[in-house]
Amino acid sequence: MYGYRPGFPSALTFVSNGRQWLARQMDQAGLAYRQRDNCFVWIQDCAQAQQLLDQQLHTNWTELLDGLLELAHPLYRQITGRMHGLHYYWSASQSEYATDILFDEPKSLQPLYRQFIHHAVKTFQSPDVMRFLGNRYAETTGKVHPVFRGQVTTRLKERPEGVRIRHSLNGNSIKLYDKEGSVLRPETTIIHPEAFKVYRPKEGDENGQKQWRKLRRGVADLYRRAQVSHQANYRYLQALASVTGTTPLRLQATGVCQALRYRGRRYRRLNPLAQADYQLLRAVSRGEFTLSGMRNADLRTLLFKPTNCPQQRRHNSAVVTRQLALLRAHGLLKKIPSTHRYQLITKGRHIVTALLAACDADVEQLTQIAA
Repeated sequence: MYGYRPGFPSALTFVSNGRQWLARQMDQAGLAYRQRDNCFVWIQDCAQAQQLLDQQLHTNWTELLDGLLELAHPLYRQITGRMHGLHYYWSASQSEYATDILFDEPKSLQPLYRQFIHHAVKTFQSPDVMRFLGNRYAETTGKVHPVFRGQVTTRLKERPEGVRIRHSLNGNSIKLYDKEGSVLRPETTIIHPEAFKVYRPKEGDENGQKQWRKLRRGVADLYRRAQVSHQANYRYLQALASVTGTTPLRLQATGVCQALRYRGRRYRRLNPLAQADYQLLRAVSRGEFTLSGMRNADLRTLLFKPTNCPQQRRHNSAVVTRQLALLRAHGLLKKIPSTHRYQLITKGRHIVTALLAACDADVEQLTQIAA
């Protein structure tokens, strides 16, 4: 964080480490913990620790930083003595918000972490990253809007302490770590807060009408920064959740790979190794359909080439209608009430993700595992 006054030649920078702050809070509360580097690997009472962390969000940052001003800039009063009303404007140049999930031991996390990394690299596309980081177009449409002129990137980096994946959207980012071998940490970094919204009155009019306005760099909006960062971490973890579990693929896929009768009609089995069914499963599992669901038209766009022939469009629509009915019969999809949209149910997403992962797996790796 830093404070700056135009025309005043003393910019000040303060760095706040929330985990070190939490450690001091737990010491005062008599709460036992184990800390390695900048990471808690065990806490006696996580619920109580979370309550202490939440207290940090209600900090009066202006008052706190003004109190540190005398220590950091002892000549401040002497220089500004005749300049009545002059004060620092405190703002946050960068904020990092992490959500730590503690595992009992590394062997419990590492197999899952390899799956998470593989799933993130193979599955998450630009609209997914935009949705994680709260892009309003991606959240409502699940697609990259034509007016979007930014840049979305994903980078995988192997570091001495482990593998890290980083998704960036116009400077803001969300990362995933395996810290100290037993802590799963998604972390949202905000450098450009103006990409987000906060419900507040117009600046300078505290009693004015509140509206959704751009998030400011000032410390007054730090609480909202924490909210949007928490939501980004939560969306990311939700997207990864479909690859968890220890049920063998054979048991997961038994039902969908067999023909069945549903509501008096017979439906064929699914064959994910066949190109048509593979493409169908890839389409319905796309991240942009997680929130708002998918329509017949959405799947037609993904599964068929564009055509101006009305007869061909009707034929394609009929094919997709039958495919949607097939997936509903196998218990993978549900219809959103009062709409023409469909969503994968939780179990359906697990099965589809597992089938696609098996189809995309490296043959040599599978052979080594089998051996």
